[in-house]
Amino acid sequence: MSQIDLSHHFLIAMPGMTDPVFAKSLTYVCEHNDQGALGIVVNRPITLSLGELYQQINIPLDRREIENESVLFGGPVQTDRGFVLHEPAGEWHSTLVVKDKIGMTTSKDVLEAIGQGQGPQHFLVTLGYSGWSQGQLEHEMSQNAWLSVPANDHILFELSAEERLSAAMALLGVDYATLSADTGHA
Repeated sequence: MSQIDLSHHFLIAMPGMTDPVFAKSLTYVCEHNDQGALGIVVNRPITLSLGELYQQINIPLDRREIENESVLFGGPVQTDRGFVLHEPAGEWHSTLVVKDKIGMTTSKDVLEAIGQGQGPQHFLVTLGYSGWSQGQLEHEMSQNAWLSVPANDHILFELSAEERLSAAMALLGVDYATLSADTGHA
């Protein structure tokens, strides 16, 4: 069986997705290989702001213009841990380079640099991530749980969390409201 690589793709939850964690979600896939997949939900703001997060982890935030931005729910795995999706990838202590210029970092140094205005130009901060074991994502896709489309940096970093799902759908030429929750195979 050939291995598909959905790294740097969006996963769009189909309307029939019954798992409340992923219903109406847009997930950015950071890594997909024969061991499984790792992604970050990018359209679920939580009530925690960046200013509050920086205060909780005791990092100075000199960039007042970002203090009210929302932290995102990245997924149900390790929800007590921060993940920073950013562009450019840079050279931080613990970074997974997703695509040439995009990285996902779990080390504090990137947050410190962002707080000082010296970090990546574009970034999203999430708590938690989404993970799939070997073959799990492929199985879910064969069950019509997800649509996939190559990711778009503009959608990821320049649109609000609330705009991202419909913009990703537009890449497919589809309106989310027109999708059916019923599945079928030709």
